[in-house]
Amino acid sequence: MSAVSRRSFVGLAAVGVVALPAIRALSEPARPTEHFEVNLTEAQWRAKLSPAAFMVLRQEDTERAFTSPLNDEHRRGTFACAGCALPAFASTTKFDSGTGWPSFYAPLKNAVRTRDDGSLGMTRTEVHCRRCGGHLGHVFDDGPKPTGLRYCMNGVALTFVPARA
Repeated sequence: MSAVSRRSFVGLAAVGVVALPAIRALSEPARPTEHFEVNLTEAQWRAKLSPAAFMVLRQEDTERAFTSPLNDEHRRGTFACAGCALPAFASTTKFDSGTGWPSFYAPLKNAVRTRDDGSLGMTRTEVHCRRCGGHLGHVFDDGPKPTGLRYCMNGVALTFVPARA
């Protein structure tokens, strides 16, 4: 690759990185305003959460696969929203999906809400905390019995609370 074509490629790649969020915002329908029990300002969320947790929970980012220690968490307990501590998943519903993210076949009752997610040019179902609205991950229909669902969660969006002995 010549220096000119290499420079052109790098320039186009940089434009794409800058333009992608704007293109995605234009291609997505406006979401109705949802109201949650826990409402903090952006500054309060930034102060409360790690930078990675803020990006996932508040900006709907996705952590890199196989980076969360919770992927290898096998103790009995509860996985809760890292934003508001609402218990979201029981360890008894966790399974190894091989995807690199903590996966569960069912949430706890009244813990999460879902909505259609048309970002990235595909249709998925987003999962978020019903109390603070934090983005947790997505749910797919390729999970194990009894539900056949795979709640593929970002580990940084969750905390683990071990069961008492």
